[in-house]
Amino acid sequence: MRRLKLIAAGLGLLNITAASAQTAPEPKATTIVLVHGAFAGSSSWNRVITDLHADGYSVIAVAVPLRSLKGDAAYVASLAASIPGPVVLVGHSYGGEVISVAAAGRPNIKALVFVSGLAPDIGESAASLGARFPTGTLGTALAPPVPLADGTTDLYILQSRYWKQFAADVPEEEASQMASTQRPVSGTALGEPAAAESWRTLPSWFIWGSLDRNIPAALHAFMAKRAGARVAIEVPGASHVVMISHHRAVADLIEQAAAAK
Repeated sequence: MRRLKLIAAGLGLLNITAASAQTAPEPKATTIVLVHGAFAGSSSWNRVITDLHADGYSVIAVAVPLRSLKGDAAYVASLAASIPGPVVLVGHSYGGEVISVAAAGRPNIKALVFVSGLAPDIGESAASLGARFPTGTLGTALAPPVPLADGTTDLYILQSRYWKQFAADVPEEEASQMASTQRPVSGTALGEPAAAESWRTLPSWFIWGSLDRNIPAALHAFMAKRAGARVAIEVPGASHVVMISHHRAVADLIEQAAAAK
């Protein structure tokens, strides 16, 4: 009798496994490459990754060096070139600059998604765009620059200011952890002018928060309009880290870009 019970239990497990396999999403042909920006890291995409995986997408969240725009873009471009099949590049903040430059001349990149992301024209930089829309408060929230041996400097957001400046719509404790693990950006990278603007030739999607204190909402709207974005979404009350606080909306927009013709 005990043997029969064990066999029955095993059959039940097989049925559960088969049912799970039947409900697994169909794998998608397009790979999503997520590019973080300054003062964050690849883990900032974790919730979006979970959403995309659940819908059958292969995802790579790149650890960007944040040393120079040219170098960071070349790094992402090399990764994209190694991926068989179509790719959607997704950039947050400074990562928007990176994907716009990286996509130049890459035939397998089908779309760009800017998540609170910068989309500079040729010759523009994060610094110059910020000067045109000076309502952001990032400059006053930065810690004193950290000098490096090569003569450049690293920039951090003051940990005491990080929550309200960068991630005001996530729990304070989570923002505190983000502040402690933030990735610094080279000061020269933020001032480096873009050498390409792939948003002029590739379809683009934009999403940002209305209460973004790093990149003002007015600048996001300007860039989205200039790029002729297929979809531009301003999330009411959202901070700079809209991919954390409104991850499902971000994932949905990425999937729209991946499915578009």
